[in-house]
Amino acid sequence: MDVTNLMIKRFNIRELGYDFMGYSLQTGSVLTFHHLIVPNRLGGHRTMDNGAILCGDTAHTYLHLIEGIDLKAFNLITSEMIDMNIKRELNIYNLKRINEILCEFEHMYGTKTNAKSKLLIREKYKERVFN
Repeated sequence: MDVTNLMIKRFNIRELGYDFMGYSLQTGSVLTFHHLIVPNRLGGHRTMDNGAILCGDTAHTYLHLIEGIDLKAFNLITSEMIDMNIKRELNIYNLKRINEILCEFEHMYGTKTNAKSKLLIREKYKERVFN
């Protein structure tokens, strides 16, 4: 079993219905492995201790957008996911803290647009279980 499927099973992602950032699983959601401590670009391994499971079309995409705009917010979210990884459970406290960080980010950058004048923060990024 690959590490992504192992983590999905160990963290009961499908049963809980949400990922490491509190995004609900939708029909057809693709769950992806996100490198937490050592990033893929620096040769980070795909291990349980170095990963989080995220919904590919929402949480994972959004987290990398955040990384490019506000490294502090990205690091705070990453810290909460590392804490859950250490606990080996998706913890309500950590998920609520991630939501607070995301709400602050959305307040600060909610009107920021890309080169085509489209909002960077899509509506689907604001739809979380613990919002």
